[in-house]
Amino acid sequence: MQDIRVGMGYDVHRLVEGRALWLGGIRIPHSLGLLGHSDADVLIHAICDALLGAANLRDIGYHFPDTSADTLDMDSKVILKGTVDLLATKGYRVGNIDATICAERPKINPHVPAMRSCMAQVMGIDEDRISIKATTTERLGFTGREEGISAYAVALISKGI
Repeated sequence: MQDIRVGMGYDVHRLVEGRALWLGGIRIPHSLGLLGHSDADVLIHAICDALLGAANLRDIGYHFPDTSADTLDMDSKVILKGTVDLLATKGYRVGNIDATICAERPKINPHVPAMRSCMAQVMGIDEDRISIKATTTERLGFTGREEGISAYAVALISKGI
């Protein structure tokens, strides 16, 4: 019998001056970057939480705490690889991921192919298993005021035949 599970993830970080903007494992040219303990890649963080939740492995903060010197300025691709490795210890593999980035600026769509390629390589899956969409909030809320960027993700994982 096959064990199929679904998880949901969400993350948000504040936009600030003096930081690079990392989304989906790639650096995106922008005048602002995301503030966080690691590189603050909201897309990868949301995906990790979706994967961890699906496997009942708690959340990203439990495995990669923002209070640890070991995770300070960490590349989120390392967190993503670590998450996939954690899933493997329970026999799970990534089925597919569907994610949405919420940002007023910069335009995300031109960067989606590079994000998919980067994350697929890190996770060892086909790019076709990763869907990334982008939206604005029509200038409403913290995202609309360009104070931060958020991301949502849903992941399917499975084990067995």
